[in-house]
Amino acid sequence: MSDKGGKAVDEAPAGVELTTMLPEKISVDNSSRKTGITAAVKNAGSKDSGKIRLLVVGFDGLTVKNVKGCAKIPASGLPEGANSGFSCAVDDLAAGASKSYAVDATYDLTKQGKICLPVQTADGSKTYWQQGPVPFGASNPSPNAPATPLLLGTDNSPVTPGGDEATPGGGTPSPGTPSPGTPSPGAPSPGAPAGPSSPGKDELPRTGPADQLVPFGAAGMALASAGAAGLWWSRRRPARRT
Repeated sequence: MSDKGGKAVDEAPAGVELTTMLPEKISVDNSSRKTGITAAVKNAGSKDSGKIRLLVVGFDGLTVKNVKGCAKIPASGLPEGANSGFSCAVDDLAAGASKSYAVDATYDLTKQGKICLPVQTADGSKTYWQQGPVPFGASNPSPNAPATPLLLGTDNSPVTPGGDEATPGGGTPSPGTPSPGTPSPGAPSPGAPAGPSSPGKDELPRTGPADQLVPFGAAGMALASAGAAGLWWSRRRPARRT
């Protein structure tokens, strides 16, 4: 188990030190897409935690189907980008104790998949710790095997439904597609300076990893409702004025 991708957020009460842990490796059934994940919350401090809650939230290709003993977060209460989530009430976590939850999930191997574990006060007014959103993935997927092992903290290399690793172009060329090295009609010749590319009609500009979801910090955050209170998430950067 590992706390990779985790970060303390709001200051916890004196003597309380809350963290979470996820398995370093999971296995996805290639036919059913089902996988099992253990999510754990731990108090490494010297005093009891008091009432807290653990949230288990899925993103992109990873969908949380059930967390034993926890309540499902309604779709209207999920943060932007999340597809599923559960809230687990912890009455009190003694000093040095931990509590584990069995998570049933599915993973679409044609996509990236991430999971997030925030630990909050029972009313959600403070977030003491958040692990993620952190990916599970494989750099060398094995779609033809019975199952695909995925590693915590590894970006997934998506595979196509046919079993090939996904490519930016979308697979094999269709008949009539010019072979490599043969310029298409109207295409600039090799060596000619390429003009500035612009996003398509329905595509947002891509500005790199800085715009991806990241563990939230003390500033620049927005509150999205999640049950009785909420999840803290990084706020989008404002659009640049022209």
